[in-house]
Amino acid sequence: MFYSSEALLHKNDEAIAQFWHTEMTSDFLETKHGKLFYAYHIPYQADFAIVISSGRIEAAQKYQELLWELARNNIAVFIVDHQGQGRSYRHLDDAHRGYVGHFDDYKADLHQFITQVVNRHWRAKKVLLGHSMGGAIALDYVCTHPEQFAGVFLSAPMLAIHTGSTAPWLAKLWASSVCTFTQGDAYVPGHGPYNAVPFAENELTSSAERYRRFRALYAQQPELQLGGVTYKWLNAAFKAIKKLKKSKCPIPLFIAAAQNDTVVDTELYKDFAHAQRQAVLKTYQGAKHELLCEQDAIRKVLLRDLLSFAKHL
Repeated sequence: MFYSSEALLHKNDEAIAQFWHTEMTSDFLETKHGKLFYAYHIPYQADFAIVISSGRIEAAQKYQELLWELARNNIAVFIVDHQGQGRSYRHLDDAHRGYVGHFDDYKADLHQFITQVVNRHWRAKKVLLGHSMGGAIALDYVCTHPEQFAGVFLSAPMLAIHTGSTAPWLAKLWASSVCTFTQGDAYVPGHGPYNAVPFAENELTSSAERYRRFRALYAQQPELQLGGVTYKWLNAAFKAIKKLKKSKCPIPLFIAAAQNDTVVDTELYKDFAHAQRQAVLKTYQGAKHELLCEQDAIRKVLLRDLLSFAKHL
């Protein structure tokens, strides 16, 4: 397995950037609400394809290292920026406010991307990789369209949300009530515009180098930035999670859990995986939320598990 290590990232910068700019094909997909940015690369005689459903605030460019790695492992890669983030269209005049009408909108976009872009260029085995919010979208998608993928690999999927000092039932009631009487486009308490939190205070990764690269990218390209969530997004997320908790995944499923996750609540994972037909649950010790951007000791094992899972489908 080819792997991109933290120690060599500075040496591989040029190769990764060149891959993104010269080998990845990118364009915009027209939807009924706006344009979605997407990118893909298909190596010669690729073994299979991985389609990526990224997490909240993430853009395709944040995944440049992973896309490069996968391509070097002879895997076709496809990625789309969800509506409201990355280079895709934003809903509000204040582009930093995380907003979506309904999580089914994410699923509809993903289906259009898969049927109109992915399936036009790739007709062999494909695996869906979803992270965090993108994991929730991916799970909902394969439960609706199981014929599209051989399997689904979820990295720290959003099957429950940490609500801090507010009880979950109260947070749900609050979000629902606000959306009943307003447009729900205000930030929820504690959230605001994009903020580059110092590494020492971040909840995402224990890899200083990968965190630095993420923040540097968003500083250099501020159009990628996204702030906190609105009441509308939170209300939609609670509704989506309620449905997902009862779902049964009809295709092979791998759930990767981060031991030290403080972004999503992992308590549900065990019971959820046990209720599925073909599910594997693995907890990565010492990991924070963004497993795909973690330090090598964690990330390399995760990528090995991802490739092994995909190859054996």
